[in-house]
Amino acid sequence: MTDALKRLSEEGVAIWLDDLSRQRITSGNLAELIDQQHVVGVTTNPTIFQKAISQGHGYDQQLADLAAREVTVEEAIRMITTADVRDAADILRPVFDATDGQDGRVSIEVDPRLAHNTRATVAEAKQLAWLVDRPNALIKIPATEAGLPAIAETIGNGISVNVTLIFSLDRYRKVMDAYLTGLEKAKERGLDLSTIYSVASFFVSRVDSEIDKRLAALGTDEAKALRGKAAIANARLAYQAYEEVFGSADNSTPPSDRWKALEKAGANKQRPLWASTGVKDPAYSDTMYVTELVAPNTVNTMPEATLEATEDHGQITGDTVSGTYEQARADLDALEALGISYDDVVKVLEDEGVDKFESSWNDLLKSTEAELKRLAPSEG
Repeated sequence: MTDALKRLSEEGVAIWLDDLSRQRITSGNLAELIDQQHVVGVTTNPTIFQKAISQGHGYDQQLADLAAREVTVEEAIRMITTADVRDAADILRPVFDATDGQDGRVSIEVDPRLAHNTRATVAEAKQLAWLVDRPNALIKIPATEAGLPAIAETIGNGISVNVTLIFSLDRYRKVMDAYLTGLEKAKERGLDLSTIYSVASFFVSRVDSEIDKRLAALGTDEAKALRGKAAIANARLAYQAYEEVFGSADNSTPPSDRWKALEKAGANKQRPLWASTGVKDPAYSDTMYVTELVAPNTVNTMPEATLEATEDHGQITGDTVSGTYEQARADLDALEALGISYDDVVKVLEDEGVDKFESSWNDLLKSTEAELKRLAPSEG
């Protein structure tokens, strides 16, 4: 074992676990990861909950009670998932207190079927915040066009948000703008800005999966030389965009005037979060989306396999993002020169991302409905 996770934390990268289940909570595993592997947060999504509920019997008692009450399947899912998030938030509360609210966070996502409905997303965000009822919860809202005003309004209501499904640099800039707009709304409403937090989840591995597929179709030596470079380049340029708004750690890039005014009023920076950091191509190092994206004031949310790989053999060599922007831009420009459209890639990825989460949600509905029927009390 290495001290890689400790070193990663010391470099300013918050380690969050991209997984949650009732078993992980009740067995003490989550507490152990916090205590021994520097985990300071948890993210969830519909796929994670679908997997958790469909495996084992950890949810049987709650499902049986819900079946006895004859609740709808949608209500059952919300009762189950918010219970897990609430319990995980309680386990992480000491981290939340020790970091003055920056970490110790647990994320729960709005119904992905609402991804293109601004008003319904805001209403769902309010409902989830009320149901979980923990100060260290983050409500996940996708960075769709309809999601952007929903993010601003939710932040404006004083609810902390994890913005998810960000693939493009242009959309990420709009996400930061939505966060600042939300803070300005909250300030106008007299809310305490110091209690509002946000992360912007920039997806990584899926960018390589899509672009590598297109490079393979080209089949040239030039194309092969660019395999596995796009995702890291994209994320590094996202960090550059973050610095242009919030300022760099070494003060070489000053923050925007808009941000300075909000920071003076007590606001917190919206940290970039590297999501989808499990490597999908076995030809690549299984820690590349961790070790190549080390930068101050970031979050890396990892599946357990990536967490374990990083602990076992990750090489943390300090900041691997600052000063790389010129090369990152050159890598993306080289793809355009080969006819691979960045704009098309990120649009495909966003559409697929929403579809995948919606599909997982529908699977969750089906499997939960089946469990409710199985555990329903017999008549009489």
